[in-house]
Amino acid sequence: MRTTRFGILAALVALAAVSQTRPTRKKGPAAGSDRERLIGAWHLAGIVGPDGNPMTTGVPVGMLIHTRDGHMSVQLMYPNSANAQSNEYVQNGYEASFGSYDINEATHTVTHHVQASITRDLLVGKDLPRVYQFSADGQLIIKSAASGEHWSVRWQHY
Repeated sequence: MRTTRFGILAALVALAAVSQTRPTRKKGPAAGSDRERLIGAWHLAGIVGPDGNPMTTGVPVGMLIHTRDGHMSVQLMYPNSANAQSNEYVQNGYEASFGSYDINEATHTVTHHVQASITRDLLVGKDLPRVYQFSADGQLIIKSAASGEHWSVRWQHY
């Protein structure tokens, strides 16, 4: 009798655990909506600078995260701290911001709403619209939505 109860209890626990697991997220063209494909953690795969040329020296390491509930975070660290650049997005060779995001699949734009940033006075409270696309090999390519800016960033899913 005790063995039977234990067996039933073990079966119920196992069934509950299986029902709580999420299916593995598909990658590639058949992965579903753009929103679903955007969700997750991405590592920096490459940058094309404002001059339209790929960055080959001083390429940072970075991570971009989009959560299912609409939050985002991005961090980049440039390797050469001796020549650490600073600009609107980067301070002493480091770039970091987080907030929320909206995606418009019809126009292929994602807008990052910056809640906090290492360059707090320049980016906090700003909306940063970006054009996105997915390459044939599954990379996420993000570009500025501003017509005068020609940079792009390639991200690869972890």
